Amino acid sequence: MQKVLRTSKRMKIISKSVNETINIGKRIAKKLKGGDIVCLFGAFGTGKTVLTKGIAQGLGIKRDHIVSPSFVLLRQLKGKIPLYHFDLYRLERPQDILGLGYEEYLYDDAVTVIEWADRLKYLLPKEYLKITLKAGAETIRQIEIIPIGKRYENIRY
Repeated sequence: MQKVLRTSKRMKIISKSVNETINIGKRIAKKLKGGDIVCLFGAFGTGKTVLTKGIAQGLGIKRDHIVSPSFVLLRQLKGKIPLYHFDLYRLERPQDILGLGYEEYLYDDAVTVIEWADRLKYLLPKEYLKITLKAGAETIRQIEIIPIGKRYENIRY
């Protein structure tokens, strides 16, 4: 079982395995609706794609359909609620994404998950669910969830 620490609106969860991280993603997905944006922050190997697999499963998408799209900026997946999965690792400048019309994806009827969201810089949406992942020893992950904006304040694990 994960250790959950709540402080005001922030929540920290300690995951001890890949399966726990996937289950955290599934629980988060239960609170999401079309138009919601989840921005993932963290270094290589911290579990961003694993958490996205859990979110996808929670939206009715097979988790093996979620792969790190590091060579593809966007994958669109169909589930109970569609999922737009962005991986911005290869994004060199925030303005490079403008040509995609990315804002149309962000405010569509799908859930949008953005890995490497820090690459957006000044283009980050005004409201989103911020999730920062940090690696600990072996399979330990610290997952911090911070609501940015009123809509996300009610999302509780």
